[in-house]
Amino acid sequence: MDVWEGRHPATQHFKALFAYDHLPPHLQEISGRVANLAQYMVAELPDGPELTAGLRKLVEAKDCFVRAAVAKDR
Repeated sequence: MDVWEGRHPATQHFKALFAYDHLPPHLQEISGRVANLAQYMVAELPDGPELTAGLRKLVEAKDCFVRAAVAKDR
């Protein structure tokens, strides 16, 4: 079941931003955990400005975590 299907367009917008299949395996582990949290929140919470804001901040956090992992690899 796709929890993103049938949701408000503002919510659906975030689905692509949590995709992580394109990343190397060690970054997929980090990004995937955040994507799982996003999916859980979409499944549990109604559409609205607070869900949108939370997903936006979660994308920002995911990006920071992935960048930290990339920096660690250098």
